Amino acid sequence: NHRSQIIISVTLNFSNMYLIKTPRFIQNLFPNFVWNIPGAHKEVYLTFDDGPIPQVTPWVLNELAKYNAKATFFCVGENIEKYPDVFQQIKDAGHALGSHTYNHLNGWLVADNKKYYRNIRECARLVDSELFRPPYGKLKPIQAQLLQRHYRIIMWDVLSGDFDPKVSPEQCLKNVTTHTKSGSIIVFHDSIKAKESLTYALPRALDYLSKAGYIFKSLTPEIATAMQLGITA
Repeated sequence: NHRSQIIISVTLNFSNMYLIKTPRFIQNLFPNFVWNIPGAHKEVYLTFDDGPIPQVTPWVLNELAKYNAKATFFCVGENIEKYPDVFQQIKDAGHALGSHTYNHLNGWLVADNKKYYRNIRECARLVDSELFRPPYGKLKPIQAQLLQRHYRIIMWDVLSGDFDPKVSPEQCLKNVTTHTKSGSIIVFHDSIKAKESLTYALPRALDYLSKAGYIFKSLTPEIATAMQLGITA
């Protein structure tokens, strides 16, 4: 278990460094997490973490609508309660929802696991979804063991890097266009921190991937469960 936590630390997010493309061996080490949705069709799964907020989320929804693109929003519970109208806009547009904890908690830094579970459950109640993405992609092995009994844990295989001020908007776009393939789960953030890179990269990524023949789909518990059972489209 300790070894598993170290592996995630080194590969996904260590000393403020991270990998844009999640290696296959990491995905294989944690098969109960959903990293991508492989299949025969040219489909990709855009995801947006940390919202909803009025400064960014409505703009994201407008950009997605231009391409008839569906996505999945991993929402922070306190933002849902601060901005219920913006949250309702996501629902009205037909996008999928997932929990990103109520207070954007880092699982590694929470000493009381029961407190962490309650925080996740409170957000899951607000979004009414079994989908969960841990903030920063960080879970202790004991947390993962319990959570996967109740939630579909959604990770990613392409990280845009839009949250990182050291990554230029141009590089953020390149991260997506270079590494995306059929079935990729792509991470963006509808947050203030990501706004500059997001507003550059998202419209261009939508255009590029659309012209390449990709369809943008949202995640569902059924899709995630089928992936965990090894059933592909």
